[in-house]
Amino acid sequence: MADESSTSWTTTVSRKVDAALRIHLAQRCLDEADLSRFVEDAVRWRVLDQTIAEARAQLADVPAEELQAIVDEALAWARAEPSAAGD
Repeated sequence: MADESSTSWTTTVSRKVDAALRIHLAQRCLDEADLSRFVEDAVRWRVLDQTIAEARAQLADVPAEELQAIVDEALAWARAEPSAAGD
């Protein structure tokens, strides 16, 4: 059941993907209601995967030492700023 923070999609997948997913869900004692949660989780992982790949491509020419310095600076900033950590 969708709530106000949800939206409904109509999408098409191959019969092979449909069958594989339904078998996967059934093997884990999950049902039709779990399908939406599975798809949402899969989409989140795919978006994250593509975002990481894009970041890696953009940073491919940056030397490791420079990347480490950027990470160290960002961590120091986050640790120093209470609002940055959600506190």
